[in-house]
Amino acid sequence: MCKPLSEMTLEELWELFPIQLTQHQVYWADWYQEEKNLLLLVLPHTVKMHHIGSTSIEGICAKPIIDILVEANLSEFEIIKSVLLNNGYICMAQNQTSIDFNKGYTPNGFAEKVFHIHLRSHGDNDELYFRDYLNEHSEIAKEYEKLKLSLWKQYEHNRDGYTESKTEFVREYTQNAKILYGKIY
Repeated sequence: MCKPLSEMTLEELWELFPIQLTQHQVYWADWYQEEKNLLLLVLPHTVKMHHIGSTSIEGICAKPIIDILVEANLSEFEIIKSVLLNNGYICMAQNQTSIDFNKGYTPNGFAEKVFHIHLRSHGDNDELYFRDYLNEHSEIAKEYEKLKLSLWKQYEHNRDGYTESKTEFVREYTQNAKILYGKIY
């Protein structure tokens, strides 16, 4: 019998859930929309939801995980947390201004559909700038893909290292997008 996820060390979890990059799939947008529609039935009407992460960027390789940014009033965080926990999500991290949830992780590995929810206050949405900038600048998106592919095997079992190694690139182009777009969100 498999050990419950809650009893696994970080190293065991990273072994069970390695970084996998796949070619862009058009159905990722459908998966996002389906999950968004389900969430809209159970979350407060004041939330805003957005498809973020590499699965929302056309034409680049991505981990087949649908990232969803949920913007909400800070006063609703505990209600939203309770609702998500009762709807198959696991709370992975929490601090004063954000809560992260996952769905689709099993003791035997990834489910067919995997989702990460990033719960943030309204306006805490830098990911939207990065997403839109890369979707409008395909040459920069390809640079990002190249970076991700160069890091993949080195950090296959170290998600924190993988994410940290992309941070400067993401920060640079998020700043470029904010200058270009101004305060559009």
